[in-house]
Amino acid sequence: MTKLQEVSTCVIRSQKSIEKKIQLTPWDLQLLTVDSIQKGLFFHKPNLQQHRELAKSSSEIINRLKISLSDTLNYFPLLAGRLVASKNSDDTLSFFVDCNNEGAEFTYVTAPDLPVADILEQTYMPKIVKSFFPLNGVRNYEGVSKPLLAVQVTELMDGFFIGCAINHCVADGTSFWHFFNCWSEIARNGNSNLIVNKPPVLDRWFPEFVSSPIHVPLSKEHVHDEFYLPLLEERVFHFSKENIAQLKAKANSEYGNDQKICISSLQAVLAHLWQSVIRCRCGTNADEKFSFKFLIGARPRIQPHLPEGYFGNAVHFVNVTTTAREMLEHDSGWAALQMNKVVSTQTHEEVMNFYKSWVKNPKIVKKSEVVANSLIASSSPRFDVYGNDFGWGRPVAVRSGAGNKHDGKMTIFCGAEQGSIDIEACLTPETLHAMGQDTKFMRAVTKIEIV
Repeated sequence: MTKLQEVSTCVIRSQKSIEKKIQLTPWDLQLLTVDSIQKGLFFHKPNLQQHRELAKSSSEIINRLKISLSDTLNYFPLLAGRLVASKNSDDTLSFFVDCNNEGAEFTYVTAPDLPVADILEQTYMPKIVKSFFPLNGVRNYEGVSKPLLAVQVTELMDGFFIGCAINHCVADGTSFWHFFNCWSEIARNGNSNLIVNKPPVLDRWFPEFVSSPIHVPLSKEHVHDEFYLPLLEERVFHFSKENIAQLKAKANSEYGNDQKICISSLQAVLAHLWQSVIRCRCGTNADEKFSFKFLIGARPRIQPHLPEGYFGNAVHFVNVTTTAREMLEHDSGWAALQMNKVVSTQTHEEVMNFYKSWVKNPKIVKKSEVVANSLIASSSPRFDVYGNDFGWGRPVAVRSGAGNKHDGKMTIFCGAEQGSIDIEACLTPETLHAMGQDTKFMRAVTKIEIV
């Protein structure tokens, strides 16, 4: 069995110290008790002919990553900071990020006997992948003493995995990949004075009716929110551009065009997946209710729009609820239509309603409440994953860590080929194995070709 060997751990700081406090919004604060965002990329090792200097020694790559990370923190000083919790007179807490430059954590480990292909060519994700990520088991409120950003670089026999964890109270998926894109841009150019294409906007957005800091009644019930986690397995399902187009066309021909509704590609794919999960789950009661929860982005919905580069959270959950009977009596286009209807209601006014109601009655997301009888989709195929070239080539695959995983978690990524989608499904072994035998579902799934 392969064991990771830790080579070194150090603290990376910004070269520019600033005094700045960033208050947190309801979008940020709702995530206090869940885990950090954990995403990472697989790379092949540099080609000797094309990248002679980097290919000579792994230490060249590690040094490049450390130096460029420090340069990147000049733009993202909050990621080198810590959360601060201040107690209010009404026994509530208020949180802000202190850009105190305590630093991000950088760990370098090796697994010299493990080739990239041994991980990526497996049908089910090997358990060792979870150990490629830092901050495992760390909840967001622990950012008062733990780093808000941690990186682990795992050197494999013929490649590298760059795993990144960011406290979810300071960044959503959009901001996570914004940071990753800037880091790779700076590393690729090898210029400490580079002006990145999209500098982050660090100041949080508060509507006029909200005064900060916001008071949060964080109780022991939230902090000790434990729930039973069954045995889980993970598998990446790949949907090619052509198969996605077919699913979308089918859904729209059934339920879209006549109602002047356009079901999106992602809605068609998720509905196809949702139906299969319900078909394959053992012991499903036909009248049992099931929910599909997904995140709605506020950036394009707020009027006027949030500034380009807004760094932080700007999302909230919505859900579609139906019964197993309804799902299985209809085609997947019907399920896609239900998602489409919910998404279409998410206007500027609805976003403001969420904001107002949360400030009036703060609701911290609890894992035990979110996971009951539901699928949850996170991330997005719109994020620029495969453009993250650190100077020796594009990544070959993306994976997520153990954070916020449960029975029914679906993590969405763009595929390596343009227009394709990968869905990293986390389910019980019984359900996941049954889906692999579900002919109706697998007809739209294709094998991933690792370049």
